[in-house]
Amino acid sequence: MPDASSPSPSGSPSPSPRPSAPGVKSGFIQAIGAYGLWGFLPVYFLVLAPSGPFEIVAFRILFSLVFCALLLTVTRSWGAVVAIVRSPRLLLTVGLAGVFIYVNWQVYIFAVLTDRVLEGALGYFINPIVTVLLGVLILRERLRPAQWVAVAISFVAVLVLAIGYGTFPWISLALAFSFGLYGLIKKRVGPRVDAVSGLSLETAWLTPVAVIQLAVVGSSTGILFGSVSVGHTLLVIGSGVITAVPLLLFAGAARRLPLITLGLVQYLAPLLQFAFGAFVLREAMPPERWVGFGLVWVALIVLTVDMVVSGRSARRVVRPLT
Repeated sequence: MPDASSPSPSGSPSPSPRPSAPGVKSGFIQAIGAYGLWGFLPVYFLVLAPSGPFEIVAFRILFSLVFCALLLTVTRSWGAVVAIVRSPRLLLTVGLAGVFIYVNWQVYIFAVLTDRVLEGALGYFINPIVTVLLGVLILRERLRPAQWVAVAISFVAVLVLAIGYGTFPWISLALAFSFGLYGLIKKRVGPRVDAVSGLSLETAWLTPVAVIQLAVVGSSTGILFGSVSVGHTLLVIGSGVITAVPLLLFAGAARRLPLITLGLVQYLAPLLQFAFGAFVLREAMPPERWVGFGLVWVALIVLTVDMVVSGRSARRVVRPLT
């Protein structure tokens, strides 16, 4: 999933100049591309079998770093990385973001490879609600009544799903909170860290973890990279590209689209993942799971309507007198 560049959970988006029509069209295409690619990630990771989740994540880290290094070299953007490295506090903050995105990647690929795509999709449906909740718990922000309603409905949904599963939905919540915390950190570093520089340093921090994982996998089940087929090897290498390209598309969309539009498009990814899990992989969807997902969707509708209304109110407030 993307860097979070959403508006403050309890506030309205800051007014900004209206993008030009060509810019909006280009941004919309980029947003569809980014979230569309994220939506099809389950398909990509499934074809990486028989490699296991620890091997896949390790190579995803390493090849993402290689791809980002190539991008930085081609665009001559190493200066941005050097500037971050020279700021120890900023560098450590990026490292912390790397920890959360590592948890997110590891849990998600585990979910996909163990036939729990629907639980993964639920995590990304819950993520906007978690972002709102983090605003209260960490940033001490105040929520509007509609946002409290959305949080309450989501809480009930988690209870319904937990009872329906018979177990705590840890995959969904781990994905929602790890990406929510990752987004919170990315929002705080803001314009000081661009998408490519940020991902480069995050994966650089995670490289020792990747090496250790590969050493453990190699000494136990064995590393399958390079031994399955040429296609499999190329797809594993391509995991770096499939990680970085959506981030770059998202960064371009965030610069060109109103935040409300970007917020609405973000539901494309979990919708595609849900459709894939429910109708292609035919994962079980008993009545209680439909009820749980339905409650989450109601919460998202409440949150979205509130976001649209508050955004329009903000624009009316700042509209110049004529």
